[in-house]
Amino acid sequence: MATTPLGFAIVGTGMIAGYHAQAIAQTPGACLVGVVSRSPDKGRAFAAQHHIPVITATVEEMIARPDVQVINVTTPSGAHLEPALAAIRAGRHVVIEKPVETTPARVDQINAAAEKAGVKVAAIFQGRFGSGAQTVKAALSAGRLGRLVLASAYVKWHRAVEYYKSPWKGTWDLDGGGALMNQAIHGVDLLQWFAGLPAEVSGQVTRRVHTGIQADDTTVDGALGTIEASTALWPGWSRRIELCGEHGSICLEDDHIARWDFSKVAPGDDVIRNARRDDALGSGAGVPGGISLAGHLRQIGDLVAAVRDNRPPAIDGREGRKAVTLVHAIYESAKSGQSVRLS
Repeated sequence: MATTPLGFAIVGTGMIAGYHAQAIAQTPGACLVGVVSRSPDKGRAFAAQHHIPVITATVEEMIARPDVQVINVTTPSGAHLEPALAAIRAGRHVVIEKPVETTPARVDQINAAAEKAGVKVAAIFQGRFGSGAQTVKAALSAGRLGRLVLASAYVKWHRAVEYYKSPWKGTWDLDGGGALMNQAIHGVDLLQWFAGLPAEVSGQVTRRVHTGIQADDTTVDGALGTIEASTALWPGWSRRIELCGEHGSICLEDDHIARWDFSKVAPGDDVIRNARRDDALGSGAGVPGGISLAGHLRQIGDLVAAVRDNRPPAIDGREGRKAVTLVHAIYESAKSGQSVRLS
């Protein structure tokens, strides 16, 4: 017996909303029903581009429809809370573009409401779905690196001055920060997924090139590992994550395993070490639209399967909270000039 597809609606019509629309359209078991836009012109243009039948001006109108079971929130980061809560309280599942929200407290409101309503929250961190990241995670779970000694992430990207002419990018209220919260958070999420959250952070933030924004264009956090994040560097290099342990070390560049070195050789090591570069997920190093559709497609498919099988999504709201918690702690350390302990 055929299962009725899940009806999806997207809130927002910005660049990342297009990725959601394409992923939904290409996912078996999903049907793109509507888009919510406060701008009639943008809503009509987006709906025409993605063959969406329903356009509404408010989330409330969209969630009143019985053919909508999932709401994808693609608004600016600091405007995720309100549409997410409205959808959740109406019994709808939600997919939320990264970061879930701009502070742990705002993420907690979403997660608490979802738990009470019995609905699912999927937090977009598509980097975890890459084959390289999955291979690294499996090696860590198998204990191949032994005790981790150093774990670091480097996101040395470029954004043109025009990028920050958007009224919300680089602001504390709507972007939640700058290079660290917006661009580097994918690397932050992968780092903490691999190595766990640190006990303590000590951060410094500055504006080296994009001096007209409120938040950071360059951030450094250092302890037994380092996070470096910037959007002020030309031309923008691949995101790099280094994991170094007593028995081995790995370097992941975007989703490509650039180094795979172990004191004890295991079957398949040569295959991994000599594999051709896989750019299936793309890279946002130089331009925001440099990522591919593959990651969002995999995550939308996981959400459909999670609803069908009545299981949590691979990255639920509590998982999505972790990267926000780490970024927020680094910013707090930078503001206070003191190290910050994570509970």
